[in-house]
Amino acid sequence: MVLLRAQSRRLFALTVVVALFIPMKFPTQPSGATAVPRFHFSKSSLAEVAGPEIRYTRRVQPEFMPINQFMSGIGAGAAINDLDGDGLSNDICYVDTRTDQVIIQPAPGTGERYAPFALRMPPELFDRNTMAPYGCLPADFNEDGHVDLLIYFTGRAPIVFLWRSPGDYVARPLPVDGRNWFTTTANTADLDGDGHLDLIIGNYATSNANVFDEREAGQLETPHSFSRATNGGGVHIFLFKEAKGGPEPDVTWIDASDAVPEPVRHGWVLATGAQDLDGDLLPELYIANDFGPDRLLHNRSKPGQLKFSLLEGESGFAIPPSFVLGHDSYKGMGVDFGDLNGDGLPDIYVSNITDRLGLLETQFVFVSTGEIERMKDGVAPYVERGESLGLSRSAWCWDSRLDDFDNDGVLEALQACRFVRGKINRWPEFQELALSNDGLTFHPRWSWPALKLGDDLGGQGHNQFFVSVDGKYVDISQEIEFDEEYASRGIAIADVDGDGGLDMVVANMWGPSTFYHNESPARGDYLGLHLALPLEPNVVAKTTVRDGHPGKDSRGRAAIGAQAVVTLPDGRRLIRQVDGGNGHSGKRSPDLHFGLGHVAGPVKVDLRWRDPDGITRSESMTMLPGWHTVQLAWTR
Repeated sequence: MVLLRAQSRRLFALTVVVALFIPMKFPTQPSGATAVPRFHFSKSSLAEVAGPEIRYTRRVQPEFMPINQFMSGIGAGAAINDLDGDGLSNDICYVDTRTDQVIIQPAPGTGERYAPFALRMPPELFDRNTMAPYGCLPADFNEDGHVDLLIYFTGRAPIVFLWRSPGDYVARPLPVDGRNWFTTTANTADLDGDGHLDLIIGNYATSNANVFDEREAGQLETPHSFSRATNGGGVHIFLFKEAKGGPEPDVTWIDASDAVPEPVRHGWVLATGAQDLDGDLLPELYIANDFGPDRLLHNRSKPGQLKFSLLEGESGFAIPPSFVLGHDSYKGMGVDFGDLNGDGLPDIYVSNITDRLGLLETQFVFVSTGEIERMKDGVAPYVERGESLGLSRSAWCWDSRLDDFDNDGVLEALQACRFVRGKINRWPEFQELALSNDGLTFHPRWSWPALKLGDDLGGQGHNQFFVSVDGKYVDISQEIEFDEEYASRGIAIADVDGDGGLDMVVANMWGPSTFYHNESPARGDYLGLHLALPLEPNVVAKTTVRDGHPGKDSRGRAAIGAQAVVTLPDGRRLIRQVDGGNGHSGKRSPDLHFGLGHVAGPVKVDLRWRDPDGITRSESMTMLPGWHTVQLAWTR
């Protein structure tokens, strides 16, 4: 009888394991054929500006020559914003990795308002032989009503280019000892709630040697683990101190990186996300790390005093440890936010590696449980639902994006994918390295397999365009020709022509980047919001709303971090927060866009924001579909 009971327990356990394994190994996918006709994009290459010698790999110090393609695998970035002040986010800033130029141009089809040009890098601040730009982050950093650009690099610390006149910028480097910074992403948000924009800078490797300097004799360590590396460049935070505009604009930040909890300071950072997850108008921070677990930080700051606590998810019998937020073991490469389960709270979409014959963890979708009060106890109230939503398996992917491109009120999910494209598959060697003892990974010449021009590593996938069909997401990228000849890194999104359809730029490595104009037929209604903070206090405590886009006489700055909740006639709620630069290397515009489906009249809009004094405010109103310019109240 005892033997029979023991066998019964074993049989039960085996049945449970098989029941859990079968749907993971053999997932069922609905067809996306019915959704394909809803989407159409026209494609055009971004401008190419004559400049330095064209290269298709980067020069590296001798120690890294065997893996120069690995070290040269990132650096394509793009952003869409209103750089010329015409009231539309119709200007593109992007990095051409072939010439190491940061190029600014009007979005195709929005008029020849100015000729595309390369941002002038002062020779005393930039040397192409030892440095490379990796991305651009637009925002009004000095609060003068004009959009500035923060350019981040490998080989040096970021430089802020402050607007002085159309096409003319003043370069102000961050005042840090950062000769050899290896910055892979940058973001901006009001972290301490004082009403001003702070900086979140993510570094990949440490700054003790410059990998792209052929003359460099120092050694740059590779990760000392493929799953728990803590010898990376980490997260750097800079708090706003003061700023001025005029002919000699300036802005000053204070290094407050010590506020980052110790376990988070030394990751190999590839992406960051700033989003208010608990409703207090202070953004939490999601740090996406290579070679180790991602981190979620609960923001408990006060003006001038940063304070973060580490949040982690909870495990369970049927939950693999690496599916628990804060315990994943391989790659975090992009992050975005959107409400995927309709509870009015942001969910978290994270890119990873899911190569069929290579490293396989999963693309993550951390869905909110609604128990936001548990954050006070250090618990991340999220469960991983990527497999059940159909979003867990794609490719080696970078930027992830959640937006509504057909205006039906349901978010699409996009990813920029591939790593190194070539003809010789190097997955077997790198798979062996990834599974090796941690003591063998820290030096490139001793243990890393060669990855040179012509080799392939995760280069045979394609960019992803997922649509929801009966509650599960299906990739239709091939059917709608959402793909690139080159490996992609960033996705920047905006409605560049103000027609209510979201357009985008896909930033590519070692080739031209691509603009996608949204020409999807029979789009639904939409609500577009330009939320702006005034440059001076209002005479009366009143938020003003006008139809359409800001005019040239409009004075204000994007209300990064402000929130809107749109309630549809059927009671469904749509949520968005003004984005300051979430993700890897693509930066969407700060405008809010809601697909409404088909509505017969106005919708209710609830707004929440911090004014430039850091005071939290809220207001409710009704709006008709279309674009609206909203100047938020600020009084003293």
